Amino acid sequence: MLTCSPDIKRTGTTMPLDLLTEPFQFTFMFRALIICICVGIICPFLGAHVINRQMGFMGDALAHSVMPGIVGSYIIGVSPFIGGIPMAIGVALLVGYLARTTNISNDTSIGIMFTGLFAFGLIMISLAGGLAINLEDLLLGQVTSTSPTDLYVTLFLTVSVVFVMCLLYKQMIFTGFDFEGATVVGLKAGFIDYLLLAILSVVIVVTLQAVGIILVVGMLITPAAAASLVVNRFSKLVLVGIAFGIISAIGGLYASYYFDLPSGPSIALMSTSIFCVTFIKRQIQLKLSVAI
Repeated sequence: MLTCSPDIKRTGTTMPLDLLTEPFQFTFMFRALIICICVGIICPFLGAHVINRQMGFMGDALAHSVMPGIVGSYIIGVSPFIGGIPMAIGVALLVGYLARTTNISNDTSIGIMFTGLFAFGLIMISLAGGLAINLEDLLLGQVTSTSPTDLYVTLFLTVSVVFVMCLLYKQMIFTGFDFEGATVVGLKAGFIDYLLLAILSVVIVVTLQAVGIILVVGMLITPAAAASLVVNRFSKLVLVGIAFGIISAIGGLYASYYFDLPSGPSIALMSTSIFCVTFIKRQIQLKLSVAI
């Protein structure tokens, strides 16, 4: 339970400011804040494209499929990015290849990779006796335990993803809405699709440390879905989704600090709460428009 010092009680404006700044007197919380902001930016940005292409299940499957790569990184004592990112990109490209060159559907390919690789990752943890891996952190995230190296890598990857997404913004929208039309006008639609899968893989690995394997979709899909209920243009959907993502990430981080809650579920729940508010607001507007 939080208590106020006499000085804070005497000055009515000090207490709210202290509540906002107190968590970030700790270095690990400041690192967590920056990582959460990065996640709040890149997840909804990509999430808008994921929703448009109906790839939500793909995001969830990739999050589970990177388990062997992350566990392997811990086994050899390197950053989880080193094993997680190549693993995620490889799985994403393999799923895309299977869907394009065989009669196996996207969903079927994803389901096979999802269950097989996730199970293999759990077996690796079981076989690596004495390895200091907290399964709960992998599944639910623990952004407050990230290292300075994790922070620098996250910043680099966030800037890189945003740069590529902005550079190919129009091409990705065109391909997402009309794949055949994009091919006819000369765009390399297949390459853009594979590139989007690769970017999705990177974003998922970045997000894992904040919200964990199970809750990745909460940040990838939910803020963008909430934005889709309040705006009707794709560009606005991206911007509003990013705003919702940042609010969710920072709000969840505050909740985890002050109420001693796990950070990943707190961030995901904050995101879901925003979606519920926008959904209720949309329903009220629809009923009022019908009544008028």
